[in-house]
Amino acid sequence: MPEAAFDPAAIAADAVALAELHGGTGHEQVRFDWLQERLEQAPGSRHVDGVGNLVWAFGPPPYRLAVLVHVDDVFDEATERGVTRRDGWLCGPGIGDNAIAVATTVAVAERELAGPGPLPVAVVFTVGEEGLGGLRGARHACRELAPEAVLALEGHGCDRVFTDAVGSLRVRFTVTGPGGHSWWDRGRPSAVHELAGLLNVMITSVPALLTVNVGLVEGGSGVNAIAARASATVEWRATDQAALDRQEAALAGLRPAVAAGLRLSVERLDRRPAGSLPVTHPLVAAVLRARSSIGLPVTTADGSTDANAALAAGIPAVALGCCQGEDMHAPTERIRADSIATGAAQLRVVLAEVLEPYSKPRN
Repeated sequence: MPEAAFDPAAIAADAVALAELHGGTGHEQVRFDWLQERLEQAPGSRHVDGVGNLVWAFGPPPYRLAVLVHVDDVFDEATERGVTRRDGWLCGPGIGDNAIAVATTVAVAERELAGPGPLPVAVVFTVGEEGLGGLRGARHACRELAPEAVLALEGHGCDRVFTDAVGSLRVRFTVTGPGGHSWWDRGRPSAVHELAGLLNVMITSVPALLTVNVGLVEGGSGVNAIAARASATVEWRATDQAALDRQEAALAGLRPAVAAGLRLSVERLDRRPAGSLPVTHPLVAAVLRARSSIGLPVTTADGSTDANAALAAGIPAVALGCCQGEDMHAPTERIRADSIATGAAQLRVVLAEVLEPYSKPRN
């Protein structure tokens, strides 16, 4: 593939336009509408698949490579959208995760994958990567396209290559009971008290290789009422799938452990598989060679991305970041504007390296 001068300002403009559209998990359609319009004159063919992914193909299957880029972010429709430019940063919800990755992919693919003949590559803008999306889009793409390899793109983290996939187990615990008056019915078991005790045990006795986070807690009806219901969503993460499996098996023993008069339900909400790709694998070697050719570090790391779905399906996969950023998943999320060109250059050389056997001379 030839050298190409990308316009960071144009990539930033696309990223800002996308980030300022509502696009939380399950509500991505307005962003897909924007993408369809943006790519109307672009090379390749496009179609919406069975789960809502936008598939942008540059040749017929079988595919050597599928590039997965999620369109959703973590922010709901109540979030005030808007991107500001300040002191060399672009700041706003969703700008780094994952609007800049989408914009970078569009800029590089429409130029570098266009040519006189087909290439065995498909870009998939996926749904359901964040929150409780369950990697729905990535799982479907891997199953339907069956590529030889997968490259997942994220906004943050262009200083490293993500070869280890962090898995997760997400569970909702709900305690119910009779409730009552805080004074007249004193002594009755409280759903809130019981749940708090369970959560304390989970937090203070985390098994080896796991982390735990209590993300949401709800319950009770008033300060002077014994709670009849309380619930919490809890997430365990690990790079070791066996550790997650053991944790899930241990949850079965919790049900009889609650106080008399109370009931506990345990609902698995989502499970994201862990996995890894050795640094000796040809895909990792190709990516590291490409990064080294433009002076980027060859550091590897772990992350939770669409690549998890590919690794779980037995497809070699790594993830790359497209810029440098901070405060991912926070309303103050931001990216360095001067790193956008580096992210585009990285994607260009990685695609060239991975697809080199299939590349044709370009005019």
